Amino acid sequence: MTHYDYLIVGSGLYGATFAYKAKLASKKVLVIDKRSHLGGNIYCEELEGINVHKYGAHIFHTNNKKVWDFVNSIVEFNRYTNCPVANYKGELYNLPFNMNTFNRMWPEVHTPAQAQAKIDEQKVEAVAALGGREPQNLEEQALCLVGKDIFYKLIKEYTEKQWGRDCSELPSFIIKRLPVRFTYDNNYFNDLYQGIPIGGYNVLTERLFEKADVQTGVDFLEDKEKYLAMGETVIYTGAIDAFYDYALGKLEYRTVRFETEVLDTDNYQGVAVVNYTDRETPYTRVIEHKHFEFGTQKKTVISREYSTDWKEGMEPYYPVNDVRNQELYQKYAALAEKEEKVIFGGRLGEYKYYDMDKVIEAALNQWEKMQR
Repeated sequence: MTHYDYLIVGSGLYGATFAYKAKLASKKVLVIDKRSHLGGNIYCEELEGINVHKYGAHIFHTNNKKVWDFVNSIVEFNRYTNCPVANYKGELYNLPFNMNTFNRMWPEVHTPAQAQAKIDEQKVEAVAALGGREPQNLEEQALCLVGKDIFYKLIKEYTEKQWGRDCSELPSFIIKRLPVRFTYDNNYFNDLYQGIPIGGYNVLTERLFEKADVQTGVDFLEDKEKYLAMGETVIYTGAIDAFYDYALGKLEYRTVRFETEVLDTDNYQGVAVVNYTDRETPYTRVIEHKHFEFGTQKKTVISREYSTDWKEGMEPYYPVNDVRNQELYQKYAALAEKEEKVIFGGRLGEYKYYDMDKVIEAALNQWEKMQR
């Protein structure tokens, strides 16, 4: 049995970044993944010459120049800018909330001062209803931030589809801040750097793993002791509760189901992302993948996304950020701290929603920490 300096469990961005740094340092690295492909959730599948984001839309954005320089040293990025649209029963609104949104919502509003006054007017009613207490749930919090018109058309029903619960049952901290801009700017992210790898994300991950030994279709947990023995250090990016065989209980997730379809048209919706914010539309959004890379193919590929509760055997996507799950995770994290050779990282290993740049940053920081 070959022995490695590092055994990396999971081939998402955390494992890929760590593997790349380890190989640059001439370390012996084995990467295993239970899926049949590399890349974790950023994996792309080619259909009709289009890179389809198989596990949901991934748009790279960051303010961290170190991270941006790192990924661009691996692959060149294009200039894609995320400008999603919200569709509420056929009414179209620009996201994030900005002057275009406000003018569409209130046609009499044309200036930032008018928009601020309109929102302030609506917030007063929500704040008064609290009678001096702090918002206790997401609904109260959102109403105090943007008022009823934006909340009921663009937040409430969309959020309830996402989480499978009424907004009054969701904690307020989920929506402590809402991006509200008093400019005519549809760029969703404020980050300085943004784009999609030219050629798709597979180009990025394949180059990150280029010199590592890789085994796909391998389930670490089915023969944990064997694989633990193969690495001097183990980088584990799977679910932390699964590593401990759910000894303390199971962490909860939301997951996403996709319906992907090839359409005989060159342009279906004119933008990569459309959020459907009404309850009657069963899916949360539609992704038209070719727009991420300015595609000119004769056909197009769309994916409808359906948010649902996670069950055994499904892909876990979003940690359920409530008190019960955070307390349970902290108990698992305490066990993880006692591990002598296992480092837990990434979205599942840390039970944390991560943007892509933050995953890479965390992996780079972990590598640097271990070299001190």
